[in-house]
Amino acid sequence: MAELFPEELLVATDDVLDMFDAELPRLGEADDAQILVVVECLVLALNVVNEAHGGSAFETDEREGLCAYGPLPMGFFSHFSWWS
Repeated sequence: MAELFPEELLVATDDVLDMFDAELPRLGEADDAQILVVVECLVLALNVVNEAHGGSAFETDEREGLCAYGPLPMGFFSHFSWWS
């Protein structure tokens, strides 16, 4: 299992999600454009992690798990080209 999910990948993914979590409290009063900026930053940061791991860090199962993460509606990430 460590081959599929090396510690470096797990730490990098956790760091990205922790940064996203830190932004959530201020989004309660944010407008849609502000929320989209934060989510776009999340997606771009996950892109960096994915590319650092040969572009295959987040396969179908991992993408589904990320879609279920936090307050984001299912299918939200499908709006971003890298997700398909």
